[in-house]
Amino acid sequence: MHSPIQLQQIIEEAIPNIEYPNHPKDLYEPIRYIMSLGGKRIRPVMVLMATELFTTEIHKALDVALAIETFHNFTLVHDDIMDNAPLRRGKITVHEKWGVNNAILSGDVMMVESNKHLSKVDLLVLKPVLDTFNATAQGVCEGQQLDMEFEQRTDVSIGEYLEMIRLKTAVLLGGAMKLGAIVGGANSVDADLLYEFGENLGVAFQLQDDILDVYGNPEKFGKQVGGDIIANKKTFLHLKTLTLAQGDESDSLTSITVDQDIKVNEVTSLYNKYDIKELATAEMDKYLTKANQALDSLAVADEKKYQFRELVQQILERER
Repeated sequence: MHSPIQLQQIIEEAIPNIEYPNHPKDLYEPIRYIMSLGGKRIRPVMVLMATELFTTEIHKALDVALAIETFHNFTLVHDDIMDNAPLRRGKITVHEKWGVNNAILSGDVMMVESNKHLSKVDLLVLKPVLDTFNATAQGVCEGQQLDMEFEQRTDVSIGEYLEMIRLKTAVLLGGAMKLGAIVGGANSVDADLLYEFGENLGVAFQLQDDILDVYGNPEKFGKQVGGDIIANKKTFLHLKTLTLAQGDESDSLTSITVDQDIKVNEVTSLYNKYDIKELATAEMDKYLTKANQALDSLAVADEKKYQFRELVQQILERER
């Protein structure tokens, strides 16, 4: 079997070979730009990993992998507009470089390009592939909508938050796994188990992001520590603390402070008082356990599951 690094290389070599029209230039150039910015390509790699569990002909899933990567980058283009973000992967965002209207339209075309990739799969699996992709794409959009609504609400529950990150982040990992399995010839039971694996892994990954935002090493984590605190984001840590805080302690969670360091220190002290890191880690571990259980139930040889267990291990080793 190929290693994830080898599969990533296959994706990297395929992306520059995607043919887009040359005209109108300002419609297609932004697509070439965002697709060339790199990243870990984890979602298309997961497609190919899942396919290779059931067949050696991973090329059958390459267009599906490219569809997933194109869709993912489409969501990034539109997310950056909604967040008014100036940078993406250290480079100027599409809307800053070409303007908001161009970015919206180029993002729309990326959704069309995703479907063009999907249309190339074998007719025998086309319908389940399209059904899975459409359900995944719709879930991601629903998650983004919920995330935006949460910014205006003060009564978000932990259950609602977990459902939001499931939709916004995790269903795309689950969908990538299931799509790869379908193209590889898996039966419906194994395809659904791979979906469960990917989805639970995705929730665990996001929960660890919440933890690392406060307790991670910024050089290893790659983000500003305390950024969620400064932005008053309703993460698992934030919401769990609200359920435990006494008196006016919760005021520091939502206060707007000129000195960001003071804000981060105050909230972190509150997290420490209520062992929030440990509670969040326990919640994350619940989802990792679910991911491993789905993998254990998969009807393929154990040696073929090695790369998937490595994905789980990478979650566990991310600067905890």
